[in-house]
Amino acid sequence: MAIWEIVLIGVALSMDAFAVGMTDGMTEPKMRPWKVVVIAAFFGVFQFLMPVAGYYFGSIFAHIVQKIAPWLSFAILAFLGGKMVLDFILEQRQKKRGEAVKSEKSTGIVKLFVQAVATSIDALAVGVTFLAAETNGGLPMHVVLCALIIGAITFSLSTAAVAIGKRAGNRFADKAELLGGLILIAIGVKILIEGLI
Repeated sequence: MAIWEIVLIGVALSMDAFAVGMTDGMTEPKMRPWKVVVIAAFFGVFQFLMPVAGYYFGSIFAHIVQKIAPWLSFAILAFLGGKMVLDFILEQRQKKRGEAVKSEKSTGIVKLFVQAVATSIDALAVGVTFLAAETNGGLPMHVVLCALIIGAITFSLSTAAVAIGKRAGNRFADKAELLGGLILIAIGVKILIEGLI
């Protein structure tokens, strides 16, 4: 395994975090710059920690991770997305009745934690792959450095994603929550299909 392959793995692993980060930006278009960094840091840190955990504990639970990771990611993202869609529908009903509706949602720590875990579970399996590569003499550097590359790539791409989402959220403010929820559900379905294939 070469360094460029680690970079490609980092880009591939960060795609789910990229999409979820974009939905966070869409649903909170007035988000402050420090919060953009916090959201990206959550995704980056978890994408760093999961391969390391998979590497060190991989031999213990490798087969379990490969079986449940897609289902767990799907369940978490479908729940979050479904809640966003339901909130959107309830808000539309409130608007029709003339009731006051909170105009902007805020992405809290608990939601960020859940999103970061859901989008990084597959990185546990990558840690197991790193363990196998090292056993065969094919890991170009220590696993922590490999995971650091993955985390840095995820942080960078997630920062861009949240910023892009904020711009889109300003344009589609009235439908951002619905669109964000549908995107989360779609990402969950994609992860599940990829895990089953």
